[in-house]
Amino acid sequence: MMTAVHTALMTTLSTHFALSKSRLLSLVVLIAGLAQSRTVNLSHLASHLPGSALYASNYRRLQRFFQFVRLDTDSMALLVVQMLNLERPKCLALDRTNWKIGSTDVNILMLAIVTRRFRVPLLWTFLPHQGNSDTGHRIALMRRYLALFDAASITMLLADREFIGAEWMDFLCENKINFVIRVKIDMTVTLDDGRTWSFASLLRRKRARTAPAIGQGRLNGTPGPAKHAVHFAAKRLKSDEWLIVVTNRQDVRQALNDYRKRWAIECLFGDAKTRGLNLEDTRIRSHDKLSCLLVVVTLAMAWAYRCATKTMGIKAIKRKTHGRREKSWFRIGLDALRNWIINAPANAIKAWCDRCPIRPKITPAT
Repeated sequence: MMTAVHTALMTTLSTHFALSKSRLLSLVVLIAGLAQSRTVNLSHLASHLPGSALYASNYRRLQRFFQFVRLDTDSMALLVVQMLNLERPKCLALDRTNWKIGSTDVNILMLAIVTRRFRVPLLWTFLPHQGNSDTGHRIALMRRYLALFDAASITMLLADREFIGAEWMDFLCENKINFVIRVKIDMTVTLDDGRTWSFASLLRRKRARTAPAIGQGRLNGTPGPAKHAVHFAAKRLKSDEWLIVVTNRQDVRQALNDYRKRWAIECLFGDAKTRGLNLEDTRIRSHDKLSCLLVVVTLAMAWAYRCATKTMGIKAIKRKTHGRREKSWFRIGLDALRNWIINAPANAIKAWCDRCPIRPKITPAT
């Protein structure tokens, strides 16, 4: 017998995924069971299927779900944006996460939404090799995003030193995507006067920690320099390492502060893995099946964030004496969701069905 929680989720998801009633129930059980069990291991999730069937039958049912079902990631991306009320322009982060399943490498290039409260996967692609992504993979992923959302929906795209290259940044400039990307100190740039320098040479005489070094030029790549000029800013960190970012925005100094938001995608990977849903517990190796599993994980994370919004309202999370928040927004929502599914299903249903409110902007008093 289906619970009220299962029924509510099935009603919503049936309009986004073309699945039979049986497959739809399996999807719902995977989402709710994932939140309760905090693991993607099917041997744990099988116990959440309703009915009197044998455990072995339920386990085989979930195996068949991943064997035959392919969930549309584009539909999921649209649903997540709708659930979290993120139609407004938002910050995106691009990064890569990888782990091993036996001798098999799982290497995922992921595009995520990062806001003050939410950090949630949006689109991804599986890399067929170890190590860094190439320009083709990045451009293909961004084209998928632009097919769903307008470039004006991106306030800025954040990425680490892995995601550099003249062709890649030209693509972002030509599609009017604002970006803040960290670059390597040995990368070379052609200044407006025609001279070519490495960032290491430009910053050799810069010692101050407070005032950042700024400039403008064209990054060099293969086969030649970029078509579009970018601004760059550099600041020496406490570790004596240089933080160098390039951007196509005019406010260069602000780019250094904006880049700090990139760390949110690292926190997202922690939420999906050891600090949250333990994604690495899976034994699935097929990219198609793993993509289906990531859709389930993303929907569970979106539900947890909606529970956090219901729990906290517009209040801020308390900070401890060391300055960090006592809990993450995701963990508050996940704890509430796990409790509500068992003890207050009406709250879990309300969190799933109600759209997240837009947090009002606080204007400073004049």
